[in-house]
Amino acid sequence: MTMMRFLCSLTLSLQFLLLFSSLFPTTLLTNCSPLNHSTHHHECHEHESYALLQFKESFLTSKSAYYNPISYPKTASWVPTTDCCSWDGIECNELTGHVIGIDLSSGQLYGSMDPNSTLFSLVHLRSLNLSDNDFNHSQIPAKIGELSQLRYLNLSHGNENTFSGEVPSQVSQLSNLLSLDLRSYTFGSLPYDLINHLQLKASTLTSLTQNSTRLEHLRLSFVTISSSLPHTLTNLTSLQKLTLRQCELYGEFPIGIFHLPNLRVLNLGQNQNLRGMLPNFHSSSFINIILDGTSFYGTIPTSIENLTSLNCFVIPRCSFYGAIPSSLGNLTQLAQLDLAYNGFVGEIPHSLFRLENLEILSLGYNFFEGQLALDMFLKLKMLNVLDLPYNKLSLFSQNRAVNMTILPPIQWLGLGSCNLTGKVPTWIMNLTSLYHLNLYKNNLQGEIPYFLFMLENLTGLNLADNWLEGHVELDMLSKLKKLTALGLGGGNKLSFSEGKNTSNTIPDWIWNKTSLQCLMIFNNPLIGEISPLICNLQSLVYLDLSSNNLVGMIPSCLGSFSRSLQILSLAGNKLTGNIPQTYVKGNAVQLIDFSSNKLYGQLPRALVNCRMLELLDLSHNHFNDSFPFWLGSLPKLKVISLRDNEFHGAIKCPSKCTFVKLHIIDLSENNFSGNLSSEIIKSFKSMTLSNTSHQVHLKNDIYQLLHSLVDIDLFSFPMSNKGVVMNYQGDQYFHYMVAIDLSCNKISGEIPDIMGSLNGLVVLNLSNNMFTGSIPSSLGKLSNLEVLDLSLNSLSGNIPQQLTALTFLDFFNVSFNNLSGPIPENRQFSTFENSSFKGNKGLCGIQLVKKCKDHSKPPLPTLDGDQDSESKSFFEFNWMVILIGYGGGLIAGLALGNAFAGDVFRLLKRIF
Repeated sequence: MTMMRFLCSLTLSLQFLLLFSSLFPTTLLTNCSPLNHSTHHHECHEHESYALLQFKESFLTSKSAYYNPISYPKTASWVPTTDCCSWDGIECNELTGHVIGIDLSSGQLYGSMDPNSTLFSLVHLRSLNLSDNDFNHSQIPAKIGELSQLRYLNLSHGNENTFSGEVPSQVSQLSNLLSLDLRSYTFGSLPYDLINHLQLKASTLTSLTQNSTRLEHLRLSFVTISSSLPHTLTNLTSLQKLTLRQCELYGEFPIGIFHLPNLRVLNLGQNQNLRGMLPNFHSSSFINIILDGTSFYGTIPTSIENLTSLNCFVIPRCSFYGAIPSSLGNLTQLAQLDLAYNGFVGEIPHSLFRLENLEILSLGYNFFEGQLALDMFLKLKMLNVLDLPYNKLSLFSQNRAVNMTILPPIQWLGLGSCNLTGKVPTWIMNLTSLYHLNLYKNNLQGEIPYFLFMLENLTGLNLADNWLEGHVELDMLSKLKKLTALGLGGGNKLSFSEGKNTSNTIPDWIWNKTSLQCLMIFNNPLIGEISPLICNLQSLVYLDLSSNNLVGMIPSCLGSFSRSLQILSLAGNKLTGNIPQTYVKGNAVQLIDFSSNKLYGQLPRALVNCRMLELLDLSHNHFNDSFPFWLGSLPKLKVISLRDNEFHGAIKCPSKCTFVKLHIIDLSENNFSGNLSSEIIKSFKSMTLSNTSHQVHLKNDIYQLLHSLVDIDLFSFPMSNKGVVMNYQGDQYFHYMVAIDLSCNKISGEIPDIMGSLNGLVVLNLSNNMFTGSIPSSLGKLSNLEVLDLSLNSLSGNIPQQLTALTFLDFFNVSFNNLSGPIPENRQFSTFENSSFKGNKGLCGIQLVKKCKDHSKPPLPTLDGDQDSESKSFFEFNWMVILIGYGGGLIAGLALGNAFAGDVFRLLKRIF
């Protein structure tokens, strides 16, 4: 069974667009203090001219040392024979001649900043802008604090070689500051993957806000602060702009900041552990409110209608819930509205269709319901982005003639899983600017209409998981010259044709489409082999050819042909032979799914080069190898499934090993033997509550990646529960599941007592082995456990009374052992049936024919208060996040099986 059914696209993600359009709106990009070169009446002072020339000499100029394409070498005009007040980027006081402003932004400077630079002798400076240059990871000098007259300081950069290290505490001495901009980041492997370089101590931030009380702009996005926010921020009554994106903030957000009288821009995005609620808004000057990827919660207050100037309201990936207030439709200036990945319910208010300036509308992954005419959205004449996937909506298109002159300029149309029926809406043919079309998982029928192939700007097209049929003509498909992402499989019955020839094989045209970044043709009747030409696709990031009838060997180049490949799924085919043996160092692979094929041999040690790998599924094959302990060296590996193979020997490490982030390991249905050592259990310390609590918010890892590239709701993983292999999907996988399944092997000896230390475990399955000895009473400490299966072993002794403390236990099975004594009658145990205990001749209890005689009930075991509190808070936190924090699908219960009965990473959002 395949691990995933995803959407993917390598076009720029919607959340990335939201991030940078909101971070840098054009009306706010101007310099805080423009340096106007008006006529001056006093020449530059000689010592200041010398200081500037010395500063110039300490740097080179480099065209690669900038981000802004209109940069130029500003210091080229700095020559000793001219007045420094006439140099590019220099402003002097007209009366005194002192240098009061330096603007070398995008000035192509390259080199390290000297801690004793002559720059800091210019004590009359009021404005210093060194943004967008290359300072080669040097630190901000402490002498910056000597520029006591500074009003405007900008040291920001969006390039790799920016300032780095700790921001000196002396910055907080600049009591005259009106604007401080230290934003500092590097683009990672994904457009939205931004890496911080600067660190700011909480004490420095507190001192800054205490001393610089006239601050108007405070921009510290991508500076690692790692603390809660000081309440002194609420005293900055002049503050207009506060951007603290991705600063590792935590704790409760000071609500008084929302009430600062002049605050226009608030950006707190990507601080996963920052909590807060929206206040009752009064008259306010807010233009942008950006809270994406935080732990803000609660409802949207109806008083939001008082934010009459609001242009951007971006709150995806939070824990908001409830209905959208109709008063939101009164915000006539609103251009960006993003409520995706929350717990909103009810109908989409018709008042939203009054937002005539709306350009981006993203409501996906919530619980909106009701029928809605798709044509209603065409009334929003400025709309560029419409994204509605994965709600409970039933959209319908009237497919009537639409006036082309009044169509909005839609470029992004995301309607995945919107219950669309019939044929592809015909008015789409008139969206000539469309570059992203996602109609995934609907009920569309008929042939793929020709007009889709006339949309020459399309970069992403996903029609997977519909009921489409017929031939895909390659000469038509080849018209989409800009295509980088293609999804056609999953329920469709499509074949490829070229002229009069029709085939169910993958056409060579695809392998020659070198710009392709995402290819998804799963669950389709594809046959034949995977051509080695696939390795021409060196830009490929996402490949899903699962659940077809592909045969032959996996091309050996798949492990090394591309440094960009991140998702690789070939599950559910008939592939044979070894898996690729070479994996290039520095590769980006995060998910490998080769499950349910006919692969064999040993696992290549070169997999240790996959340092970004988080999921490895090799289940249901014929691999013959010993326990791959060396996978423990992979720093991000969270899931291993080797189920149903021919692995053998003891599950152990020859020396100390640590699976740093492992949450799920499935080694069932193999030939593992020997004792289960305490050392291997110790290596699973990531399965303790203190280490699993972070899993509900994974930052820039596979979960966020998959939510950005795909619909992870359909990402499935088989695990044994109640004796039946079941597929579990979506959010429960990363945000809930911690599991060990060693069932159906030949493991002997006693169950290590230390197993009870893995108190994050939800599933523990040791059934159908050769375990002996007693059931460890320490298992009673597994306070999160919902499934415990110890059946079909040779365990003896009593069932420990401590197990009655497992209040979340939904499934318990100790059948067919050598257990004796009374079955505990307290708490959960009274709900378990006879089948949980049969095959143990010495057991007695109300569940069995054999009753216990005159057996006094022992007292309930007690756990210390701290542990109870820890367990409760962990459970409540997970349940809140699962219930309302993610719209991809609601987990309706708390335990596997019965508890998961019900239906259940965009930033920078869903890129297909």
